This record gives sequence, structure tokens and C-alpha cells, in this order.
Amino acid sequence: MNFKRANTKKTLLEDYYEHFDENHRLETRHGYVEYDTTMKYIHQVLNDDKSKKILDVGAATGKYSIPLFNEGYDVTAIELVQHNIDVFKMNNKEIPIYQGNSIDLSRFDDNQFDAVLLFGPMYHLLKKEEKIKSLMEAKRVTKKGGHILVAYVMNEYAIITYGFFKGNIVESKNNDQVDESYHVVNKDDDLYSYLRIEDIDDLNREVGLKRIKIISADGPCNYMRVLLNKMDDETYQELIKYHMATCERSDLIGASSHTVDILYKE
Repeated sequence: MNFKRANTKKTLLEDYYEHFDENHRLETRHGYVEYDTTMKYIHQVLNDDKSKKILDVGAATGKYSIPLFNEGYDVTAIELVQHNIDVFKMNNKEIPIYQGNSIDLSRFDDNQFDAVLLFGPMYHLLKKEEKIKSLMEAKRVTKKGGHILVAYVMNEYAIITYGFFKGNIVESKNNDQVDESYHVVNKDDDLYSYLRIEDIDDLNREVGLKRIKIISADGPCNYMRVLLNKMDDETYQELIKYHMATCERSDLIGASSHTVDILYKE
């Protein structure tokens, strides 16, 4: 919805991420909330066990991989976009990083990692079968008793921001990009995929992964970007406390822009 590709998805992703600074986004006030919340739950899963092996799939420029490596964890990274790989290597030359995508992790053996991070792939995989394949591959390479953390961009965020805030909702409905239930309909030339909680639940059922919890990574913060930038530090810190206290509430999760689904391989 609102983001289109040229020629192939890979071409668009390369072009998009060559011009989009993901590290900078996560260092803004709204992005920091997402990053800090996500790291909190990564650490819960890892339980400070430095022997655990992590696979970061869709690692971008290393925003999560590098801090975790610096903490002492064994980290391996996969990234599709060469530009991101180049930046990653400039930031850290010790972490092994391979060019590839989440649908094919065949370079890795079964049951190899204690934790797999999928923090970018589900944003861009448009077809359900692609998402299922990615989850199946993540499940395959995860050890029994290990965890998979999956980030999604949520449907209501797209409807409210791109549809209503930016005035595209009528055109989107007329073009069959949004159905009568206000669910974004993926087109072949879209860049992003937007899901609801029930869509994520359906994927988990098909793949056979058990959910520990699903959390809102950024709560209302993406909707409040302008306001956040004007907040005094004390109020901003109070907002972070509010978000951390409410990010597991089921009545709020689907309305956030990003969620993190925390899954367990039995």
C-alpha cells in the first residue's frame, strides 16, 4: 500500500535500503522505543547465557547483531541487500554475514541456533506461502527448546497513517488495495505487507510454532512522531515507562505499527 517496486522486488529493496537509513530510524525518539523494547525481549529469551548462538535473518546494517555480539553472544547474520552488507562489514568485521534471504537458509544445518531473529523479512514477503516458508526455515535451523522472534508491520497502522493521515484511503479502496473490512490487499508490486493478529496466528498454526507472547514494539510512538520530538525529556521518559508497562496488553498490540511475535520450538 503506497510503496511500489520497479522491475523486481530485489531491485526495489536494494534501491529503498540504499536510500533509507535504518540505523538512524532506530535512533530517533520513536525508533528508540522500538529498538529498546525489542532488545528487552531478546535479552529475556537469551537469559544472559552467552553460550547461545543467534542467527539474525534480515540483519540490515547490524543494529541488533552488533550489540549482541559485543555483549559476548555468538552471532551469525544473513542479509539480502549488498549495500547493507557493506555497511555492516564497515561497522563490524568479525561477525560472519552472508548474502541471502529468509526463504532459503539451506547453508545452515537443522537445529543449529538457540535464537533466530526475523526482524525484516516479514515486512516485505507478500505471499502467505513465502511467509510460511520463512517461518519453516527459521524453525528448522532453531534448536529444540530455542526461540524465534518475528517482527511484523501491522495493518491498522497502514490504514490509519497511509490511508487516512495521508488521504489515500478512498483511492486505495477504489483500486482494491483495501477490502471492505479495511484489510490491506497485497499487490504484486507492493513493497510492504501489513498483517493483523489473526493473520499472524494463522501462520503460526500452519508452521506449528508455539507462542510465548506477542508484544507491541513501539505502541503509539509511530503515530506521535511530531509530538515526541517536541516532548521534554522527563515526559518522554515517562512515555517509555508507560509503553513498557503496556506493550504486552492484548487490547493494544494490533494497533501498534510493529509487533514482535516470540515463538518457541518444542
